[in-house]
Amino acid sequence: MAPDHLRKQLGFAAIGAAPLTLMMAVPALAQGINPASIAGAAPIAIAVGAGAFAVLAVTVVRTMLADGKAARYRASEQIAGLRAMVDEYEALLSGSRELTVLWTESTGGAPRLLGQTAAVLPLGRQPDSILRFSSWLVPGDADKLGRLLEGLRVDGHAFAVSLTTLEGRVIRAEGWVLGSGAAMRLRPAFLQAGAEPALVAAAASGDQASVRAVLAALPQPAFARDKSNRLVFANGAYLDLARRLGKTCSETAPAELLDTPQLKQHLQQCAAGDKPGTVSVTWPGQGAFELVEFPVSEGRAGYLRQLEDEAAPAANVGLAHVSGIISALTTPIAIFNAKRELVQFNDAYASLWGLSRSFLVPGLDERAILDKLRTEGMLPNEVDYQTWRSKHLESYSRKTPHENEPWHLPDGRTIKVISAPAGPQGGVIYVFEDITERLKLESTNKAFSNVQRETINALSEAVAVFGTNGRLTLSNPRLSALWKLPTNELGRNPHIDQIAEASGRAIPEDGASIWRDLKRGIIDLNPTRSDQTGRLNRSDGRLLDYAITRLPDGQTMMTFLDVTESASYSKVLKERNDALVAADLLKDAFVENVSYELRSPLTNIIGFADLLAGSEGGTLNERQKAYIDYIRASSVTLGVLIDNILDLASVDAGIAELRPELLDVPTLIDKAKAGLSATFPEISGEKPINLVVDIEPDMPPFIADGTRIVQVLYNLLSNAARFSPPGGEIRLSVSHRAERMLFVIEDEGPGVTDEMRAAIQTRIDTPSGRQRGAGLGLAIVKTFVNLHGGTILAEKREPRGSRIVVNLPRDSAMAGVAE
Repeated sequence: MAPDHLRKQLGFAAIGAAPLTLMMAVPALAQGINPASIAGAAPIAIAVGAGAFAVLAVTVVRTMLADGKAARYRASEQIAGLRAMVDEYEALLSGSRELTVLWTESTGGAPRLLGQTAAVLPLGRQPDSILRFSSWLVPGDADKLGRLLEGLRVDGHAFAVSLTTLEGRVIRAEGWVLGSGAAMRLRPAFLQAGAEPALVAAAASGDQASVRAVLAALPQPAFARDKSNRLVFANGAYLDLARRLGKTCSETAPAELLDTPQLKQHLQQCAAGDKPGTVSVTWPGQGAFELVEFPVSEGRAGYLRQLEDEAAPAANVGLAHVSGIISALTTPIAIFNAKRELVQFNDAYASLWGLSRSFLVPGLDERAILDKLRTEGMLPNEVDYQTWRSKHLESYSRKTPHENEPWHLPDGRTIKVISAPAGPQGGVIYVFEDITERLKLESTNKAFSNVQRETINALSEAVAVFGTNGRLTLSNPRLSALWKLPTNELGRNPHIDQIAEASGRAIPEDGASIWRDLKRGIIDLNPTRSDQTGRLNRSDGRLLDYAITRLPDGQTMMTFLDVTESASYSKVLKERNDALVAADLLKDAFVENVSYELRSPLTNIIGFADLLAGSEGGTLNERQKAYIDYIRASSVTLGVLIDNILDLASVDAGIAELRPELLDVPTLIDKAKAGLSATFPEISGEKPINLVVDIEPDMPPFIADGTRIVQVLYNLLSNAARFSPPGGEIRLSVSHRAERMLFVIEDEGPGVTDEMRAAIQTRIDTPSGRQRGAGLGLAIVKTFVNLHGGTILAEKREPRGSRIVVNLPRDSAMAGVAE
């Protein structure tokens, strides 16, 4: 349905439209229009009226929408203002040192917390535990508060009461009806600036127990009197002060601190009015106090406030100076007072723990800091955290500096913590040091030292390191074994004189004297001194090589090496070398003798044999001629053998030289054949050697030492003749391949034997009848082939025989230059 004002506006529009229609119709009537004309004009009039009504309705609707929008805007502004006001009130409550719990219909009966739960609950507790009274109040007070709260919410009975927490603090609890709901305020009952307000509030409640609870929680000395001014209660601080003053007192019978005249005057002052009575008193050794006393329920209560002395301003200046120094230090430092409240810290402390300055506000309880660090994983992992924290907080009761066990943090760091008393008023100064890198360096150094010690212990040398004071700082087991010293004695870092004495007992002949001589090199502190080395010949037959080395840190290292066996080996090797040198000299002398003593008689033998075989031997019979031929052949063989020995000797001496010249290959072969014929003549019908020569046509020029090449061919052919059967074919083939000349000797002997292969490498000769060993023949062949820069190869023929291949450069003169 449309609103009333809308219906009124619409009705007004309908009424206004009817006269308009009539006014339009009047002129037509005045002109004498008949009824038929009027009936024709009626629809037009109705349409015009409907249009006018629509225009007016649209105007009215737009006006209503604008008014509604303005009303909603004003309402939203009012709601925003109310919300801002609520937020301000909540922020004000949250910033106060109290906690308010609300039960309203808007929350469905669920409690709503406003304020700081930390003001009431122990540190680290969750806010929702505030209503679990048994978790933070003593059992009797927990039940009492539960009953009072039930009476408030069910019957609407307000209450105000003082409660005691499990930590011994006093909490004031007040409950009242709030509309259809209820509210309860909780706040600490202890005071910062004075005790009167709290005591007055406790007295107003008519609760004597609350008064005593407040007094017991005060850090200052406090007391209570009954109506007859008799002292009936005193807190712990009061009793401690009384005992320091030499008073006899107990919890049930506290003693007066003032003497009788002062006490009488003070009580008269208190009785004169309702205002608190005060008196100043000074006790030697305890300082100056102001005693404040005022009326409470069923008597009076009071406390003593310590007055600052004249030195306090100077102390404050000094404290400010110390604070500036602490802030400038890079070592993390934090100072807490006797109440465990943060007093001073520096940037290094905040950086070490990653804490912001907005969190580290003065007055912050250290337990809150520890709990936060534990939550963020910045404290050691402890199974029983509460026990660990309690042990840490024992620093407040210590009278001397104390170094705690290092904190091994989960992030791998290790923190050293040192605590010290902050002063006579109590408190703690913490000094933290990140020793992670130092521990790593110590671990690395320890590992290096262990490796160094293991390395030194594994050495075959004896090692001893002496400090500048002459004492042994490092040694290995080899030192004990080499000098026959007790290991336990070396472990006590003996002086070098003590080592000399022990060595004298182990080696009486010269042990002590040797170490006394070595001492000069150890205790010499001359910066220009040089290292020393030498050999010791001990009386027990041991030979020791020693070295004295100066180390960079001023210490001296001495090493000993037992060279007794190696010295013996050196002596044996020297003797063998001397024997070889003597043998070489004998060989040289033998070669010289061979050159003269053997060749001269051999020349005579050959000369007379040739003479007998010639014209002078015409009267010899056949048998005698055969003997002469044997003599001549053997003499030639012996001459060749002597030449080979001399050639080998000249090669060994390094004086053998080649005389390269252009050679004619057929001529070389003829000379070799002549020597072969002289060595193997036909005697007594024995068939001579069957030598077949095959020379490749169009041979290129061949440059070499002709004499040496003839010796090579002769020795190879004679060797083949020795191993071939009588009348066996020996083939000599000569060809060339590129820049190489090939001489191939083939025979029909037993083939290449191990003896023949060894003969190429060695110089032995083991003759056995006609088939004598290869001996010097092949050895001299290999030597001369190598001098020409060639190679020699021995291989077996199939089905029998052997093949010797000599590969020589075509121009030996160029080969020698290339080499």
